[in-house]
Amino acid sequence: MMKKMGGDARSASGLRLTTALSLVLGAAAFATPALAQDATDAASEEIVVTALKHGERNVQDVPVAITAFGAEQLDALNFNDLQSLTYTIPNVQLEDIGTSPGVANFGIRGLGINSSIPSVDPTVGVFIDGMYIGINSGVLTDNFDLAGIEVLRGPQGVLFGRNVTGGAIVMRTRAPTDELEVHGRVAVETGLNYFADLSVSGPIAPGILSGKIAAYWNEDEGWFENDFDGSQHGASEQNILRGALRLTPSNNFEMILRAEQGEANGDGPAAQNHALFSRDSFDFAINNRGFFDGSWEQAILETNWDVGFGDGTITNIYGWRDYEGRSGGDIDAFTISAFHSRALIEQDQWSNELRYAGTFGPVDLVAGHYMFEQNLLYIEERALPALGLPAPRVGGGDGEFSTWGVFANADWHLTDELTLNLGVRYTHEEKEARVSRIRAFFDNLDGAVVVPGEFQTGGSIDAGTLVFSDTPFDLSWNDTSPRVGLQWQPTPDTNIYAFAARGFRSGGVNFRVTTFGIPPCPAVPVCSPGGTPQPPTAFDSEQQTSYEIGWKQDFMNGRGRLNLAIFHNEIDDMQRETNLPGPSGVQQVIVNAGDATIQGAEMEFRFNFTDNFLMQLQAGYTDGEYDRLIADISGDTFVTAADYALEIPRLAPWTYGVSFLHDLEMGFGTLSSRVSYNHRDANFYTDNNRGVLNEADIFDANFTFRPNEGPWSLSLYGNNLTDEATFGGDTQLPDIPQFGGDGAGPRPTPTFSPLNKGRVIGVELSFDF
Repeated sequence: MMKKMGGDARSASGLRLTTALSLVLGAAAFATPALAQDATDAASEEIVVTALKHGERNVQDVPVAITAFGAEQLDALNFNDLQSLTYTIPNVQLEDIGTSPGVANFGIRGLGINSSIPSVDPTVGVFIDGMYIGINSGVLTDNFDLAGIEVLRGPQGVLFGRNVTGGAIVMRTRAPTDELEVHGRVAVETGLNYFADLSVSGPIAPGILSGKIAAYWNEDEGWFENDFDGSQHGASEQNILRGALRLTPSNNFEMILRAEQGEANGDGPAAQNHALFSRDSFDFAINNRGFFDGSWEQAILETNWDVGFGDGTITNIYGWRDYEGRSGGDIDAFTISAFHSRALIEQDQWSNELRYAGTFGPVDLVAGHYMFEQNLLYIEERALPALGLPAPRVGGGDGEFSTWGVFANADWHLTDELTLNLGVRYTHEEKEARVSRIRAFFDNLDGAVVVPGEFQTGGSIDAGTLVFSDTPFDLSWNDTSPRVGLQWQPTPDTNIYAFAARGFRSGGVNFRVTTFGIPPCPAVPVCSPGGTPQPPTAFDSEQQTSYEIGWKQDFMNGRGRLNLAIFHNEIDDMQRETNLPGPSGVQQVIVNAGDATIQGAEMEFRFNFTDNFLMQLQAGYTDGEYDRLIADISGDTFVTAADYALEIPRLAPWTYGVSFLHDLEMGFGTLSSRVSYNHRDANFYTDNNRGVLNEADIFDANFTFRPNEGPWSLSLYGNNLTDEATFGGDTQLPDIPQFGGDGAGPRPTPTFSPLNKGRVIGVELSFDF
């Protein structure tokens, strides 16, 4: 399956690996060795979380279903990006859709999205050092130099605002330290795939100013083999540079400036076509390698001022981010050029949150104001020569989006054991947008009426321009999201909570309008480009009401831990990104399909059998159904009983897993072993349930040796050891010969299904001083 690299590539990669290792060793010469934790100690360590925005709190004490990872836990999981956690948390899917690498399609508790359209807002918000990431593109870049990750399940509207109806992911990078610290890593995986990162932190002006600089490099030579020409596929390279300064002129004032610049480029998706290849294999054949090329810059300024008023803290977090991404891919997933695409995304954003957290007698209060603005440009080009279309179709959209909100959350301690939680957030959002239908010069836009922009291609991806023909959109929404909860802690080891909350997901405009009024292509040689035109339309916001009961329990003096949660979610005006074959290859229409109910339960369990042997269990169950439908989701243009019978996409009924961790004292060091198994049920990708994501059984293992004396550790690890085939999406293509179909069955219909990697074996050398 995997090709060996040639001599020149081997020599160059070896030189890069040696250089990275030299950097780490050079920094090590100036630092004092730090004590590394064994695997069972790291897994048992109490994790503090910051997501409730009232200082640091033990994860077991918060009335929220949350899975948190500290730096040591992330190291034990061989964490590289958020997708590394996709099978380790109940009812959570952290997937890369694969259309263009790095585009997040995250889902929690059955609430997720199935689209690479950048104007579609997420259901799971991602926050880095307090800054919300405004689009899904560029979220799944490699991550390093992290202090922790918190995955919150369920709506988080009061404290985080819109687009967190499924949950929120809070990532914290390491802050500059008052003492010299050095963290480094070099690794190589099958593929071949090389990593190296280095972080140096310490005082600049002791007691007043400290700083940090961190760098990351990754080169992947490609895990896959393209059956079309036998070439290695999946090559990529990433470089990230991060710096931070921490100013503490007094004991009650702190300012942290974080800045980052990154770039990533490589091959396009390894697109499998299920009409031609088994969905349980890694076989694929495409005649367009594709590409992606992304770059970003960001800066975050965090200020904390401790004040006497309520013994509180005033915090301000200003964030700015600029992202540009270009990509191209073989969407027909075939060796005939039926559907090749290119895309351009340009996005810039800024945000500011000013908040206060303090205590007044029995009441802990958090209150604040939030602002966010974003500019977004999207251009897409579709080349469809095998469909008889003489010129590419181009289109997209641009927009200016803004939102502001005010929020307050109070924990009123009625007694030492009983706490009442009251919270509310008001949000106002505006979106101005223009859409250029993805079209060629021959496409009809308005029947017999000739409109401006007709008989012109919808734009130029190379020039970065669009030709608009439809009325601009000027949209706005107002939302109030309350939360009421009760928490009972009769002992320090017991936390029982219940709450009701509402969440809000933004409405908007589809920037990928490809509908020309034709039903899915029949089994004929060519799809006609004619038909009744369909103008761009807006979709409304989505509302969610959630009810949850949870129980967090430690027992046997901390040797055991059991966390349970039961939830019931009611979604009104549910947004669906319908995905159907069409005359432009694929047509996607975003609608408010109706109302739905999703409910389920989660369990996380940990038990230390001995001081050096630990077991972890996790399980999640979800069940959902449509209660009311006002839009067709099956693709037959009618709302019937068949639509109500469809399953909600990305809702896997069962997820579960088990991990065993063991530390073996060897006299001169410790061998830490971690073996895990995680399962996710098959679940549907498309609303018509014809696209399916595979059931997955994932086995991982890690063996790490740490000497008793010395600042280093050496790990041998394996991910997906049984070589399970999984993919980011399963888009249905026209069932015609140009896409590998025959229109007759019973053979599976053509699909665009971007593959994820299979079995990966790696070796990692880490340093901590």
